[in-house]
Amino acid sequence: MRVILEKSSGVSGAMPLPGGKKIFCLLWVIILSSQWVHGQHCIWYGECGNSTIQEEKKLNCNYTGPPKPLPDEGLELLQELCPGLVYGDNRVCCDTQQLTTLKSNIQIPLQYLSRCPACFFNFMTLFCELTCSPRQSQFVNATQFSPDPEQNNTNVFEVSYYISQTFANAMYNACSDVQAPSTNVKALSLLCGRDTSECTPNNWIQYMFNTDNGQVPFSIVPVFSDVPVMGMTPMSNVTFNCTQSLDDGSGPCSCQDCSKACGGRTPVPPPIVPPWTILGQDAMTFIMWCSYIAFLLIFFGVVLGTWCYRQRMVTSEYGPILDSNQPYSMNSDGTDFVDEATCCETLGERFENTLRVLFSSWGSLCVRQPLTVILVSVVLVSICSAGLSYLRITTNPVELWSSPSSRARLEKDYFDQHFGPFFRTEQLIITTPWDGNSSSSFSPSTGSDIPFTPILNRSLLHQVLDLQTEIANLTAEYKGETVTLQDICVSPLAPYNDNCTILSMLNYYQNSHEVLDHFLGDEFYVYFDYRTHFLYCVSSPTALDDTGHFHDPCMGTYGGPVFPWLVLGGYDGTNYNNATALVITFPVNNYLNDTDKLGKALAWEKEFVNFVKNYKNPNLTISFSSERSIEDEIDRESNSDVTTILISYVIMFVYISLALGHINSCWTLLVDSKISLGIAGILIVLSSVACSLGIFSYIGIPLTLIVIEVIPFLVLAVGVDNIFIIVQTYQRDERMPEEELHQQIGRILGDVAPSMFLSSFSETVAFFLGALSTMPAVRTFSLFAGLAVFIDFLLQISCFVSLLGLDIQRQESNRTDILCCVKLSDRPQEKTEGCLFRFFKKIYAPFILKDWVRPLVVAVFVGMLSFSIAVVNKVEIGLEQTLSMPDDSYMLDYFRNLSEYLHTGPPVYFVVEDGHDYKTLEGQNAVCGGVGCNNNSLVQQIYSASLLNNYTKISNVPSSWLDDYFDWVKPQSACCRYYNSTGAFCNASVVDKSCVHCRPMTTSGKQRPNGTEFMHFLPMFLSDNPNIKCGKGGHAAYSTAVDLKDNNTDVGATYFMSYHTILHTSADYIDAMKMARELTDNITQALNPHGRSYRVFPYSIFYVFYEQYLTIVHDTAFNLGMSLMAIFVVSTVLLGFELWSAVLVTITIAMILVNMFGVMWLWNISLNAVSLVNLVMSCGISVEFCSHIVRAFSVSTRSSRVERAEEALAHMGSSVFSGITLTKFGGILILALSKSQIFQIFYFRMYLAIVLLGASHGLIFLPVLLSYAGPSANKAKVMAAHNRFVGTERERLIY
Repeated sequence: MRVILEKSSGVSGAMPLPGGKKIFCLLWVIILSSQWVHGQHCIWYGECGNSTIQEEKKLNCNYTGPPKPLPDEGLELLQELCPGLVYGDNRVCCDTQQLTTLKSNIQIPLQYLSRCPACFFNFMTLFCELTCSPRQSQFVNATQFSPDPEQNNTNVFEVSYYISQTFANAMYNACSDVQAPSTNVKALSLLCGRDTSECTPNNWIQYMFNTDNGQVPFSIVPVFSDVPVMGMTPMSNVTFNCTQSLDDGSGPCSCQDCSKACGGRTPVPPPIVPPWTILGQDAMTFIMWCSYIAFLLIFFGVVLGTWCYRQRMVTSEYGPILDSNQPYSMNSDGTDFVDEATCCETLGERFENTLRVLFSSWGSLCVRQPLTVILVSVVLVSICSAGLSYLRITTNPVELWSSPSSRARLEKDYFDQHFGPFFRTEQLIITTPWDGNSSSSFSPSTGSDIPFTPILNRSLLHQVLDLQTEIANLTAEYKGETVTLQDICVSPLAPYNDNCTILSMLNYYQNSHEVLDHFLGDEFYVYFDYRTHFLYCVSSPTALDDTGHFHDPCMGTYGGPVFPWLVLGGYDGTNYNNATALVITFPVNNYLNDTDKLGKALAWEKEFVNFVKNYKNPNLTISFSSERSIEDEIDRESNSDVTTILISYVIMFVYISLALGHINSCWTLLVDSKISLGIAGILIVLSSVACSLGIFSYIGIPLTLIVIEVIPFLVLAVGVDNIFIIVQTYQRDERMPEEELHQQIGRILGDVAPSMFLSSFSETVAFFLGALSTMPAVRTFSLFAGLAVFIDFLLQISCFVSLLGLDIQRQESNRTDILCCVKLSDRPQEKTEGCLFRFFKKIYAPFILKDWVRPLVVAVFVGMLSFSIAVVNKVEIGLEQTLSMPDDSYMLDYFRNLSEYLHTGPPVYFVVEDGHDYKTLEGQNAVCGGVGCNNNSLVQQIYSASLLNNYTKISNVPSSWLDDYFDWVKPQSACCRYYNSTGAFCNASVVDKSCVHCRPMTTSGKQRPNGTEFMHFLPMFLSDNPNIKCGKGGHAAYSTAVDLKDNNTDVGATYFMSYHTILHTSADYIDAMKMARELTDNITQALNPHGRSYRVFPYSIFYVFYEQYLTIVHDTAFNLGMSLMAIFVVSTVLLGFELWSAVLVTITIAMILVNMFGVMWLWNISLNAVSLVNLVMSCGISVEFCSHIVRAFSVSTRSSRVERAEEALAHMGSSVFSGITLTKFGGILILALSKSQIFQIFYFRMYLAIVLLGASHGLIFLPVLLSYAGPSANKAKVMAAHNRFVGTERERLIY
C-alpha cells in the first residue's frame, strides 16, 4: 500500500509503510482522510449582494461546502481561463458567473501580459487558484463577512490569500520585461500602480488586490510566505519562467519581453575610437610642428647658403634656386633672344596680343560712342531687371537647406504622402521664480514624506491652468473667418471625441479647477489630494481610474495618455515630484497642399505668439515656441539688420566716391574729384546684381536670404576693384603724342582688361561649377553670384568706360564734378603720383622684397598654413539653432530651456515602405516583437538599440501596431467583436448579445491571423477607441500608422514610432540621424525583401535640416576643389598659357582657404551651409587679390624676379589695396554692430578674415613667392613690347 502526500509545492512524493505497525497506519490514514476532506472544501461559491466599495460589482457568496461540478457553459470558460483546473470530475469552487466576472476583470492584463505566455500563465494561476481552486481553503481564509438579506445568505467581504514568496517572485520575474507597445513603456508601469523601477513582486500583487484600485469589490489581503502560516499552506503552484515553452505549445517569450531570452547577451556599444595621438600629443599638431620645423631648417639653410654663395661668386640671386631668366631690357634691340622663345611663349604672346587689340578697339569705340553704349546698357539692364517682378523669396527652412533630391527630403515627402505631414507644435516651458522655501511636502499615511517642488504648488497649477485655458480659447481671423484651436488641433479620437490634444500635466486633472481641488483628509493625514493623484498618474498614465476616493482618471480629455516625460522637466531619474518645469504642448494639424487650412493654422499661431509675448504673471517664467517662430524670427532678423547693412554699404559708397578721384591741387579739387563717376560705378555694380536676380526670376529660380545678404558684398568687392584699376591706371598714364583720348583709354583698357577678364571669368566659372552642389543654399548663391560677376564685368568694360571718357572730357574742360555746368578758369595742370601709389612704389614694395624680409615673410605664412592644417579637422560641424536667432529673440530662452529641462527628444518614425507582406507568418515574424518573432526583427532591433540609448540616441522601445493588433484580435480578449447579424465592428464597451468574438476559442483561433483574415479585422482594430474593457484599440495610437490600400485588402507603408534621447547640440542631432540610419540599414537587410524594392528608413522632423552635415565635409572639398580647378584652368589660358603662373595663383588661393579654416577654429565658426557659401565667396574674392599681381608680374620686362615682383606690387598693389581692402574694411566693421548672431559670426568674422587673409597673401606673401619662384619672363612678350614701342618716347610698360 502507498499513500500519496501532496506537498505545498505541488510536487508529489511516496512513503513505504512498515508491515508491523498496522494500527498506527490505520490511525494515520483516518487522520489524513479527514484532512483531505477538509482541504477539498470552498470558502465561497457564486455571487450574491452588491459591493459597497464598487457598487456595480458583486460579492461572492459565503460557502464552506465541497467543490461543485460546472455546467457545459462554465466548463468552456474554465477551459479557456484556468485549464489547469480541468481534471477529474471538474469540481471547483466557482460557478459560471464568477468565471464570467473573472474573464471580464482580466481583460486589461490579458491585453498587455499575454504577449509573454509564461507571464500570463503565472498571472492567471494566481487568480484562478484564488477564484476557483478546489483546494481554496488551504490558502484562502475568509476573515470578514457581510449579510445579504435578499439571498438570505452572507457575503465574503475580506479574505487573506496566502501566497508563496517563491511563486510571487517567479511571477514578477516572468513579467518584469513585458512591453506595452502602444505606450513605449513596460506593461508593469500600467498594472503596478507605480513606475516599473519601483514595482516589486509584493507591491504589484498588493496593488492588484487593493480595493483602492477601483477594480476589486472586496478586500484581499495577500500574505507572503514559503512556509505554512497559522495552519494555512501558501499557494505555490508550478510557474514557468519567460524562457520556457508552455505545455499547450506556446513558445517562450520574445527577447523584447524577456531579457533572459536574449541569451544573456547585453548589448554593448562599440568602443569609442581613441583620438589619434603621437607621443601623447594630437597627431595632426605633432606632424605639422615637425613639418614646419623641418621646412624652416631646410629653407633657411638654402637661403643662407645662397647668400654666402652669392657673396663669393657675385652671381644672380636666383642661381641656386631656379634657373635665372636672362635679364631683358627695353633698351635692347630685342633681336638677341628672338630665336629663344618657345612655342608656348609665342602662343601666349599671340593670345595676349589678341586680347589687347580686342579690348583696345572696344574701349576706343565706347569712348567715341558713349551715349549709344550707355543707352544700350540701360535698356538691357532694364529688361533684365524687369524680371524682379517675378521675384520669389524662399524663407522655408526645408527648401533653403535641403535639396529636393536628397535622401531626407525624399523620405520626408514619402512620409507626408502616406501618413500626412508631421503635426505643427506650439509649446510652452514654464518655470517659477519661487525659491525652495515655497516647496511643499506630502505625508502619506504610510512611508516617508515626499517633497514637491514649487512649480507643483497647487496655487501655481491653478494659474497655469488659467493660462492654458486662455490659450485654448484664443481666436484668430483668416479671410474673414474666425479660427479657433478646435478648428486646427489634433483630435485623435474624432469624431467620437473632439477634444483637442493638450499635452499638459493639468490633463491629469481633466483640465479642471474642480478636479485639481479634490481633497480628502482629516486633522492627521491627507488621504487624497492633487498630489496623490499626481503620483498615481505619473506611474500609470493610461489609468482610467486612480483608485482614489474620487476615482479621477489619468488619461487626458482627448482620450490618450499624458506621459510624464513629455509634460515635466528638470527632474532626476523618475522622481517626477522633483520637476522644476512644466511643459505644455498644443499639437496642431499640418497641411501638405491645402493653403487655406495652413493659413488658418498660421493665423492662430500668430495670435498664440502675440498672446504669450504679452502675458504677464510675476509667478510664472514662460519660454515658448510656435511652429512658425523660427521662420518669423529669421524674417525679423533680416529686417532688423537692414539698417546695419545699409550703413555698411553707405560707408563703402562714400569711400569709393572720395577715393576714386586724384586731387592734384586744392584749386582743382572740384574738378579732379570723381564723386559722380564713383556713384555711377556703384550703380553699375548694383545693376549687375539686379540683372542677375531678374534673369533667374524669369527662369523661376527662387531667391534666398543668403543671396540677398552675400552677393552685393561679393560683387561690390569685385566691381570696385576693377573700377579702381581702370581709373588709377589712367591717372598714372601719360597720353602719348598724337594720341587722342579714345585711343588712350582704348590702350589702357587693352592693358588692364585682360587682367580684369582673368579675375572675373575665373570667378564666374568657379561659381557656376559651385552650382553643381546639391545644397540648395550653395547652389542658388553660386548661380546668382556667377552671373552677377560676369554681368558686372561686361558693364564695366562698356558702360563704365564710356562714363569714364565723359568724365575725363569734363575734367579736361575744367568743369566741376557733379555740377558739370560750372566751368572754372583754366590753370596749368600737372599730373602727380598718388600718395598710396608713391607709398607702394617707394617704401612698401622695396621693403617687402628686401633680402632679409623675404625669408621672414615665407616663415610666417608657412607657419600660418601649418597651424591651419593642424586644426582643419577640429572645426566643428553644424549650426546651433540659437545662432540663427536675433539677440533679443524670445526663441533664445526657449532653446536654452529646451536643453535644460526636457528629458525626451523628438519622435522618430521607423517607416517600412510599401511592399512588405504582413499577411504571412514569415513577414509578421520579421517585424513584430512578441512570441515567435525573429530575434532580429524590426521591433527587436529597435528595442536593442534603446538599451544603448547613450550611443544610439534611441530612448524608447517602439510602439508596434502589429503586436498590439495581435493582442487585440486574440479570442480570449473582449476587444475584437462584431455584430453577428451585420458583420460590423462591435466595440468592447457595447453590451449586446448579438456581438460575437472575431475568432473562435480553438487552437487555430488562438494563433495569429494571416491571409484574408488578417486584413478582415485590421480595419476594425484601427477604428477601435480604447476603453476600460479594451485598452488596445488602435484608433488613437495607430490610425495614421498604417496605410491601407486596394480597398482595405492589403497593407501598404507603415511606421513604428519611438523617441530620440534629448539632443542638445548640432553634433547630437547629427549623431542621432546617423545612428538611426545605420539601424534601419540593418533592419532592411534583416527583412531580406527577396528582390522587392522596399526598404526601412527613419524619419524625424529635424532630419531635413541636419542631413547636410553628413556630407558637409565632402561638399566643402568638392565645391572648393572645383573652384580651384576652374581658377587654375582659366588662369592658365588667360595668362597666356603660363602654367607655372596659374599654379602659383592656385597655391596662394588654396593657402587662403586653408587659413580660413584656421580662423574658423580660432573664432568658433562652425562649418555649415552659411560658412560654405562664404568659403566659396572667399575663393572668388581671393582671385581679385592674386590674379592682378601675378599677371602684372608675368608681363613685366624687368631684369630679375625681384624687380618684376616689385613693379607688379607697386602698380597693382595700390589699386588692389584701395579697391578691395580699404573699401571692404570700413563696411565690414559696421557688421559687428548687428543684433543678429549669425551676422556677427558668419558675416562680420568671416568677411573680416576673408579681407585680411586675402590682402595679406596677395600683397605680402604672393610678391615674395614670385620673387623666389615666379616664372621666367616670356621672351615673346618682351620682344613684342619692344617692337610695339620702338621709335616712341615710351620706354617702359606699366604692365
